[in-house]
Amino acid sequence: MTTRAPAAPPRLQPLSADWLPAVAALDAQAQAHPWTLRQFSDALAAGYHAEVLVHANGTLLGFFIAMQALDEGHLLCISVAPAHQGQGYGQRLLHALQDWAQRQGIASLWLEVRASNARAQALYTRHGFEAVGQRKNYYPCGAGAREAAIVMCQTL
Repeated sequence: MTTRAPAAPPRLQPLSADWLPAVAALDAQAQAHPWTLRQFSDALAAGYHAEVLVHANGTLLGFFIAMQALDEGHLLCISVAPAHQGQGYGQRLLHALQDWAQRQGIASLWLEVRASNARAQALYTRHGFEAVGQRKNYYPCGAGAREAAIVMCQTL
């Protein structure tokens, strides 16, 4: 009887320019109104903190992009590939975000999430974020309509 070695866990690594097309494609699959390749490129050029989560076989599972402003961190974008959602990868990305923030001496993390995205709100709440406000008409949601954003914060 042969024993198969356990699969290597997905690894986090810095987002590099080589990953930009795959990140933009993943975001286009995961989001109704995804970032453009140019927005991702601009975020990288601006020096924002960005990490990708990559399966041992090289498959991109997810990513996040955050920025620091003094002692605050702002999660700008986070996505997990639809085929890999519900497997803990969003949680892994949030842990990586929190670890980065703590290393930077960030006192609080902020994010906006669509009011209709209850699944993401629940994930953020489980990881210590609290709803602290709302931005009306923040997100586009088709045919000229707009949707509110729930503003969430976590004190570190």
